[in-house]
Amino acid sequence: MRRCVLLLFAALLVTAPALPSSKCMSCARNSKGRIARAASARRKFQRAHPCPATGSTTGACHGYVIDHVKPLACGGADAPSNMQWQTNAAAKAKDKLERRGCR
Repeated sequence: MRRCVLLLFAALLVTAPALPSSKCMSCARNSKGRIARAASARRKFQRAHPCPATGSTTGACHGYVIDHVKPLACGGADAPSNMQWQTNAAAKAKDKLERRGCR
C-alpha cells in the first residue's frame, strides 16, 4: 500500500504543470544569464535626456543610473521611451521591490 502511494505521488509530480515563474523565459540572455540589453537604446536615452547632475549627454553620471520604468523581466521594452534617470538610492529600493516579481 505504501509503495502504491509513493508511486502515485511520484507520478503526480512528474505530470503536474510547472508553477508560473517571475523570470522572463522568452527574453534573450547574455553569456552571464542576464537579460540582454541594447547599448544603443541607452545612448539614445542619454542624448535626449542629459545627466541631471552634470548636464552631460555622454559618459558617466555620478549619483544616478538609467533605469527601465517597466522592468525587462516583466515585459518592458529596452527602448528610450521606457527609461528614466534614477538616483542610486531610489534604484536600489526599486530593485528590491522588483525582485519579488512582476505585478
